Amino acid sequence: MSPHEELARAAAGVTPIPRGDDGEPVFREPWEAQAFAMTLVLYERGLFTWTEWAAALSAAIKQAQVAGDCDDGSTYYQHWLSAIEHLVTVKGIASGSALAARRQAWDRAAHATPHGQPILLANDPLR
Repeated sequence: MSPHEELARAAAGVTPIPRGDDGEPVFREPWEAQAFAMTLVLYERGLFTWTEWAAALSAAIKQAQVAGDCDDGSTYYQHWLSAIEHLVTVKGIASGSALAARRQAWDRAAHATPHGQPILLANDPLR
């Protein structure tokens, strides 16, 4: 079984990955596909097991639901990203403050990037 299929199987125990008619994952935004790919790479590098991943994703979804998440599927990959960030922090790969600093840098870069151009960290005015 490929890592892609293993990931889909692990997520299915929590909530299925959105899929198209062809059975392939569907991403509404490029960052969703990147979060999916990051999860595969981190797993392949041994950062976590699929059981740990499923538990982190489940916890992220439950936390969002308690906070009033719309729970209509539109925020699925936001929970996915929260799960990745949680595991990276718990495993000591990056601190919460380092992740927050990176999010702020991306936000500044996004605001500084002309419309239609790729957002690059190099566009962060505070870089």
